[in-house]
Amino acid sequence: MQIVAFSGGKDSTALALHMAELGEEFSMLFTPTGNELPAVRAHVDAISARLNRHVIVPPGPTLASLIETFNGLPSWRMRWCTRMIKILPCIAYLKEHPGTTLCVGLRADEEERQGLYGDFATYRYPLREWGWGLKEVRDYVRCVGVPKRTDCAVCYGQRLSEWWMLWRDWPEWWKQGERWEETTGHTFRSPGRDTWPAGLRDLAAEFSKGRVPRGTDRLLQQEEPCRVCRL
Repeated sequence: MQIVAFSGGKDSTALALHMAELGEEFSMLFTPTGNELPAVRAHVDAISARLNRHVIVPPGPTLASLIETFNGLPSWRMRWCTRMIKILPCIAYLKEHPGTTLCVGLRADEEERQGLYGDFATYRYPLREWGWGLKEVRDYVRCVGVPKRTDCAVCYGQRLSEWWMLWRDWPEWWKQGERWEETTGHTFRSPGRDTWPAGLRDLAAEFSKGRVPRGTDRLLQQEEPCRVCRL
């Protein structure tokens, strides 16, 4: 049995689409955090329907449940979110289904990495098999409409410009982040990381004054329109 590790990003999307185009059989494994923006799950469902491939969602915790359990927020120093929400549920599924081949979307131009999950499964890296780097992946998915973000809405690792876009476009998700900060006494952003406030409530106050982070224009222009639509 082959499974594509599917995050909904450009690499895993290109991987699934081209494997299907080549006639390969596989299912898609998606490990949600429960804090993805709606476009992510919509994209996963759309690709599943387009390819007629089953989406496996192994049981696992959500970001909200772990924040409540630990009374803390994930950070650069404590990245328990990735391990507990993404890696461990995948490991559990692979152990329950011996003989599985997990297809991972690591590109040919990325640092060499091997299977992160252990020797209880076989691993393939089809993008590397095809010699596909970033250019090939972007060209291939140009007309698919991949979500700009597939991480958590309130990920500690996101850029300041992405926080600004979350504040502007998804106020309910922003407010949830504020509540988690107030409840735990911690902030998603590291204090002293830059000259902007670390706490989301104070950060929102700065955004409300009309301050826009450097690089926001560049982020807004990252979406690559379909070449067909230019004709």
